[in-house]
Amino acid sequence: MKVKDKSSLFNRKIVIEATKESFIKLNPVVLVKNPVIFIVGLGAVLTMVIVIAGSMKGNFSGFNLQISIWLWFTVLFANFSEAIAEGRGKAQAESLKKNRTQTKARKLNGSSEISIFATELKKGDLVICEAGDVIPSDGEVVEGVASVDESAITGESAPVIRESGGDRSAVTGGTKVISDRIVIKITSEPGNTFIDRMIALVEGAKRQKTPNEIALSILLSGLSVIFLLAVVTLPAFFGYALKASGLSPSQNLTLPVLIALLVCLIPTTIGGLLSAIGISGMDRLLQRNVIATSGRAIEAAGDVDVLLLDKTGTITLGNRMATDFIPADGVSVEELADAAQLSSLSDETPEGRSIVVLAKEKFNIRGRDITNLHAVFIPFTAQSRMSGVDLKAKNGTVQKIRKGSSEAIRSFIHDNNGFFPQKIKDIVEELARQGATPLVVAENEKVLGIVHLKDIVKGGIKQRFAELRKMGIKTVMITGDNSLTAAAIAAEAGVDDFMAEAKPEDKLRRIREEQANGHLVGMIGDGTNDAPALAQADIGIAMNSGTQAAREAGNMVDLDSNPTKLIEVVEVGKQLLMTRGALTTFSIANDVAKYFAIIPAIAVSLYAGSSGVGPLALLNVMKLGSPESAILSAIIFNALIIVLLIPLALKGVRYRPVPANVALTRNLLVYGLGGIMAPFVGIKLIDMLINF
Repeated sequence: MKVKDKSSLFNRKIVIEATKESFIKLNPVVLVKNPVIFIVGLGAVLTMVIVIAGSMKGNFSGFNLQISIWLWFTVLFANFSEAIAEGRGKAQAESLKKNRTQTKARKLNGSSEISIFATELKKGDLVICEAGDVIPSDGEVVEGVASVDESAITGESAPVIRESGGDRSAVTGGTKVISDRIVIKITSEPGNTFIDRMIALVEGAKRQKTPNEIALSILLSGLSVIFLLAVVTLPAFFGYALKASGLSPSQNLTLPVLIALLVCLIPTTIGGLLSAIGISGMDRLLQRNVIATSGRAIEAAGDVDVLLLDKTGTITLGNRMATDFIPADGVSVEELADAAQLSSLSDETPEGRSIVVLAKEKFNIRGRDITNLHAVFIPFTAQSRMSGVDLKAKNGTVQKIRKGSSEAIRSFIHDNNGFFPQKIKDIVEELARQGATPLVVAENEKVLGIVHLKDIVKGGIKQRFAELRKMGIKTVMITGDNSLTAAAIAAEAGVDDFMAEAKPEDKLRRIREEQANGHLVGMIGDGTNDAPALAQADIGIAMNSGTQAAREAGNMVDLDSNPTKLIEVVEVGKQLLMTRGALTTFSIANDVAKYFAIIPAIAVSLYAGSSGVGPLALLNVMKLGSPESAILSAIIFNALIIVLLIPLALKGVRYRPVPANVALTRNLLVYGLGGIMAPFVGIKLIDMLINF
């Protein structure tokens, strides 16, 4: 799915809808899901009742009205933060809904086919799709191979190959076949396709609070109850202080002032932003074309400290590439390159194409007109283990050029009464020990040399693993190669450890061992044989191009089918945890600072007395204008700070690959110290405006 307007935090349409939702969320049934904001809402209702009751008795209080208005604003701003995060997700869901069409399906009914609507398909049905057809529902290719346009899902215009019998058999409803013919077995019931689940997740309809989010909500609720009990006892203490000072008991704390005090003391800032942080975490993951089936998976990604990665396609490009020509004695390297290129002209494998490219780059040997060569190409087979070309000269002689495994070429040479040099055998063995693949090239009875094929490590992957190491994350490469090959590639890629000759049960066992040692494990996979390991891992990322079993086993799906995406997922998870931690620190630090503004102001008479200087006047360290303006300034700041922090909640705290202690120290300095200083500056400025 192509995500639009990634850089824009706010969109006019989204803001308008979020504003409407802010009022809809005032419904007590919805509001009670956020206990902290629910308390603020109750306070707003009580103060409004007090204002109305006083007005009816001819005792209107503008001070109480202002408290009530700003309490309502606090609730609305908190609702707005959640609604704006949900709105961004819903906007992305709309782009997905546009891709859903009332597609007709060609269902196989025995030996014939019938045309039905896609919504009538059931799990297990077989459908035919040819060039130009829209795939009607999720399924697996059981016959044929075809190019599929998945731009409706991934946003990428380049077609992908989907074929039966491998790890690239899964197809998604709503995508389009652009060549050939395939038979698909439907794997989803109507209304439960991949796109349907994506829409539900993106819209937040199935979003559940994560364990950390629930735990923090319980903590915030507990703090709120403690402060509520503390505030309830204050009238008794201040009543005693008034009596001891010889002041009238009627000057004791009023209910609106007590409510204002409570709202300023409880962690309203993080309470108002908590849901937005969780929703935006899923949004940021979606911007990277990764769908998480739960917020819990994103959180777990932030705590992962062991990553298991397949070698092929993940650490390496997945295709062996020609890197060098090694000639035999008495043969020039140009002669070897020319013969290797001729034998590869009709070879459409990545290895064959790389030989042609290498010959062109090194010796400027370009392609030739095959028809003029009177060439007969010999395709590669599993039995022969070699390929090549027969060139017929004008005199009738045939030039037989072959490339293949050492054993296959040795047999070819012997059949032509030739000699296989010992030096070539030694080079073949050495390359094999290094993890490379040697292709021997021969012409008739003569060995020309060796083409050095190598599984190329992806560019920049070593640097990315170094970044993970800085985060304290251990990387483990998994491969079916022998130990020598695995060790060579592991050293080049810079992974911390590797598993050679690994079977599916070995992957599962390794994950369980790491988890038993207290580690959180992440892994990626695309095949049916990866499904058990994906299900066992704390974070299992399935490739969208993989099998249906793999997609169902993982708790994340990478729409781009890019295995290195795991690194970005970890970064998003860590950013989510850091953002929640930073804003929680800021919120609590805010509360500490607000004490100095609100506590000396709540006891109006003790604060100033009739002479302007009371017993608590020394507590007025901020030199605020009056008790009333101090209370109002604190309430206004408490409401506005939520609005100011919405962009940070949506965008997230910037993540840097540094050790946890360094990140913690930085966040305490920035958000802890900043959280203490901000109220002093903000409340003072608001107080100056009020008293201007």
